[in-house]
Amino acid sequence: MLNIVIFGPPGSGKGTQSEKIIERYGLVHISTGEILRKEIKEDSDLGKIAKSFIDKGELVPDQTIIEILEKKLESLNNVKGVIFDGFPRTVDQAVALKKMLQRHGEDVNVMLNLEVDRQELIARLLKRGQISGRSDDNLETIEKRIRVYEERTFPVIDFYKKEGTYTPIRGVGEINDIFKRISDAIDAVKV
Repeated sequence: MLNIVIFGPPGSGKGTQSEKIIERYGLVHISTGEILRKEIKEDSDLGKIAKSFIDKGELVPDQTIIEILEKKLESLNNVKGVIFDGFPRTVDQAVALKKMLQRHGEDVNVMLNLEVDRQELIARLLKRGQISGRSDDNLETIEKRIRVYEERTFPVIDFYKKEGTYTPIRGVGEINDIFKRISDAIDAVKV
């Protein structure tokens, strides 16, 4: 299986690029953000817990995310691979993902880090908020989300550097140009 972690700050284009990766490589997309938004929309217990953190620009606790992911991974059969979007966001989550995949005889093949400067991120997220109406796409929450990313999730990069799977991707420019850089990186490690 081909297992990819797509990484980057809020607004870096993970969702857009994930769709293109899925289309080209036939992978299953696991987006913790989408799963959480679905739970929030359904007003489930998990959704209520998640909403209380998300509305404040904070990360949902590791254990909650790990339980969701374990359940999702166990439901997959005969897939070409998985793209993990929005997970892991902490080193503890990265370790948990490694253990989960190893139980299935798998590992992360490549970690793609979409690099975009702070001002570009803010501009993209404000624009997305105007279009989608997402409650977490306002300036105060955006700045907090980026700060939380920098403080809590940036160390995950070091984890994947040590694993030997880290690949930086310049996440600025035309969508197809960014995707070409991503495809080159995936093709270099494709199993």
